[in-house]
Amino acid sequence: MIFAHPEYLWGLLILVPYIGWFIWKRGRLNASLAISTIRPFAKSGTSFRALLLHSMFGLRLLAIATLIVVLARPQTRDKWSTTATEGTDIVLALDISSSMLARDFKPDRFEAAKQVASKFVAGRESDNIGVVIFAGESFTAVPMTTDRAMLINYINDIRMGMLQDNTAIGDGLATSINRIKDGKAKSKSIILLTDGSNNTGVVAPKTAAEIAKKYGIKVYTIGIGRNGMAPFPAENEFGRIEYVNMPVVIDEETLKSIATTTGGKYFRATDNNVLASIFKEIDTLEKSQIDVRNYSHTEDNYLPWAILALCLLLLELIARNTVLRSIP
Repeated sequence: MIFAHPEYLWGLLILVPYIGWFIWKRGRLNASLAISTIRPFAKSGTSFRALLLHSMFGLRLLAIATLIVVLARPQTRDKWSTTATEGTDIVLALDISSSMLARDFKPDRFEAAKQVASKFVAGRESDNIGVVIFAGESFTAVPMTTDRAMLINYINDIRMGMLQDNTAIGDGLATSINRIKDGKAKSKSIILLTDGSNNTGVVAPKTAAEIAKKYGIKVYTIGIGRNGMAPFPAENEFGRIEYVNMPVVIDEETLKSIATTTGGKYFRATDNNVLASIFKEIDTLEKSQIDVRNYSHTEDNYLPWAILALCLLLLELIARNTVLRSIP
């Protein structure tokens, strides 16, 4: 047990002069009677009531002592404990190019990907997770963290148009590698989700895949978009957005090559349900045993002491008004 205000325990020293005052007071208040001898009273002993009178003073002393302890705020000690759990380092690399607004998913690819990613993050309690977004350029949205609330809030707040348009898959993968390569977990993986093919950027996708392989990072690639035609957003002559059916073009060969090179796996998501099942499969694949340190908060533990002080005061009050009641 520890105390939030241990200096208050010095108040226990006031009990010493209080005891001295009680002894002095008892001697001054007792009436005296001069007699020639006390032999007739030698065998009478001390009455039980007389002993109780002194015990009441003891109860008061204990009550004061416990009140001082309450003021010092006794607390339970903070503790660290280590538990074994499953965890890994993961980076979510999300394509936010304008083609992700295609409505072959409900409500569209972009929102469907965000919803599934948020649920995935919420279920990974012991992992370090980061978020990278890419379109015509790439950007680290959230560094590696275990803060689930911050990750989910940011994923939900991602908006189209945050980056220049186009699709730089290689740059998105390279940024993800830079963010995860120094992690301490034995298992490191990147989940890269895109609906197109690499058409801009500085780093080629295959080059980025070789770098990931060098660092022992698995890359799970997801091509999002149904087969055939899909309604894509297009601007008409009046500057308004209309949806026009266009062919779905995903560079599956490159995405498969990235996954194969790094020891990951390629998935094709053709609707919301398939996308959700893909993330469930990745969730089961990416598990590794790690030690996690858990912290227990400090809690006040003064209530038992306060109850004890109250009981002692009540006991003295009841006794002085019943069996130890005195007549003035």
